[in-house]
Amino acid sequence: MNQINLILDEVDLKLFYGEYNQNFNLLTNHFPKLKITGRDQNIKATGNEEDLLEFEKKVKSIVAYINRYNKLNEIALNGILHISKDINNVEKLEDVIVHGIGGKIIYAKTENLKKLVNCVDTHDMVFAIGPAGTGKTYTSVALAVRALKNKEVKRIVLTRPAVEAGESLGFLPGDLKEKLDPYLQPLYDALRDMISPEKLASYLEKGIIEIAPLAFMRGRTLDGAFVILDEAQNTTHLQMKMFLTRMGANAKFIITGDPGQIDLPKQQKSGLKEAMRILQGVKDIGFVKLTEIDVVRHRLVKKILEAYRKQEEE
Repeated sequence: MNQINLILDEVDLKLFYGEYNQNFNLLTNHFPKLKITGRDQNIKATGNEEDLLEFEKKVKSIVAYINRYNKLNEIALNGILHISKDINNVEKLEDVIVHGIGGKIIYAKTENLKKLVNCVDTHDMVFAIGPAGTGKTYTSVALAVRALKNKEVKRIVLTRPAVEAGESLGFLPGDLKEKLDPYLQPLYDALRDMISPEKLASYLEKGIIEIAPLAFMRGRTLDGAFVILDEAQNTTHLQMKMFLTRMGANAKFIITGDPGQIDLPKQQKSGLKEAMRILQGVKDIGFVKLTEIDVVRHRLVKKILEAYRKQEEE
């Protein structure tokens, strides 16, 4: 058996070990084959040479991160342990929103998505506007999950206006929930990437996470909730006004939509377009616009959107 002794000089030990040794326990649990002890500046680890070398690299990465940012939260530490192989790359951890299933790293992939993250951090209500495939809904759900994990909110509410895009819900089989679930599927898909099936089922059963059509929001006050209105271009004037006024204390609202994909009857105005015009001057409401440049799906999606845009301009 081999042994290494590391000395943590010139680093904030409170940040390294974490409150109640949470950071240190996370570090030691990541190396189950090593026997690791820590006391003040002295870290001792015993085990095989390969694991010890990897352990030493991780400790150096943690120290580098603390010295650079003067902080260390669980998200950053998990990022260092699972993805950062080079201490020169620790700054990339700032883009990590949440760690999903199987260690999947969910982060802001484009500059405008980073703007969305920053805007949500500084505003209680944010409009995220852009075409399909730009990651606005997925990123918004990730931000909601992060807020729930960090206990910044008590629950998540995800909603969509139940506009029938070329199909009639009335002719679909099943009860109301079975009719609506396929329409709300993109929201379920995003959550399944970020929360284990067992925990997600428990959250849904307890109402900690709620996924429902917009009509179900009427008459409610949403306190302590992270609320996302998806496909908001398909809201009417009354629906949008109703939704925006549901906002309660300690709540976060994100409204996502694509003004170029409206499924409403031609005689009805989009509540999203109207809200963007009316609320543009309200100081505490944030607006983030995404474009074809931000498309994070298959590369062909970007080309398809560009081709359609050119045709529509002609």
